[in-house]
Amino acid sequence: MKEGLVIRTTGSWYRVLTDTTAIDCRLRGNYRLRGNKQTNPVAVGDRVLFEMQDDGTGVIHEVEDRRNYIVRRATKLSKQTHVIAANIDLLCIVATLGLPRTSTGFIDRLLVTAEAYHIPAAILFNKVDLYDDELWEIHNEMKAVYTAAGYPVLEVSALDGTGLDEVNRLIGGKTVLFSGHSGVGKSALLNALSPGLGLKVGQLSDWSLKGRHTTTFAEIHHVPLSTLNSKLLTYLIDTPGIKEFGMVDFNAQELGHFFPEMRAVLHDCHFANCTHRHEPGCAVKAAVEEGRISAERYRNYLNIIDGIDETN
Repeated sequence: MKEGLVIRTTGSWYRVLTDTTAIDCRLRGNYRLRGNKQTNPVAVGDRVLFEMQDDGTGVIHEVEDRRNYIVRRATKLSKQTHVIAANIDLLCIVATLGLPRTSTGFIDRLLVTAEAYHIPAAILFNKVDLYDDELWEIHNEMKAVYTAAGYPVLEVSALDGTGLDEVNRLIGGKTVLFSGHSGVGKSALLNALSPGLGLKVGQLSDWSLKGRHTTTFAEIHHVPLSTLNSKLLTYLIDTPGIKEFGMVDFNAQELGHFFPEMRAVLHDCHFANCTHRHEPGCAVKAAVEEGRISAERYRNYLNIIDGIDETN
């Protein structure tokens, strides 16, 4: 049996990296029959045990326990889930304020999921080279909200190199998942961070001003040490753009724990099982009214709870 890291998933095939080479593997036939509700029992970032075959391919027999992972619903109201990536050191949400616009609701769903699985997160606002005065004002307001919540926020441009040194310092020596809508420039940003990757970069759709998928499958890219001036191995995970992010296995009583600024005041709520919607003596609602918690983040919290109610 050999051990390796899953660096690419394409349908029923998995590219597994060992110390010496990369092997194309299939999953053992009965592995999917274990009551698993996930559409992909093997994800990029998984450590697996596999057996070599006579034709030079491998058969995966076991997926080692995951340290963490990012998961979403396969479709909006589906009971099935899809694991985007596993064993992540950092989630970088790549967002844009225009062409296309990333909503704070989408950002907050990703952040909450990262919090639930103990994955540090940062927000990279790409395409700042396109900002006018109005967009800079919107950006600064959003940056203030997320910085106050405890998240690093970086201004970057894959086109002119703005902020890339800061990103390099943030990601060096880590396994980093880059996620966001199609068209926000994830692949272009990865190319700028590691020019040798040569990832395909797409254009915005003329009729919708939304991104087209250029990354069609998840893949881990090993970045040469010299690229990031890091003495540690760095792995960058590129994923297809996400239109919607359906959250999995949350309940209304626990959700507030995954908003750091809410978590800081939960102990002051009158009721231990407060959902921060209609209960009297709610410290979260009081903090929103006093401006200590962002009203927009609170609205996104309520929208997430409504979604939880729909799927339960």
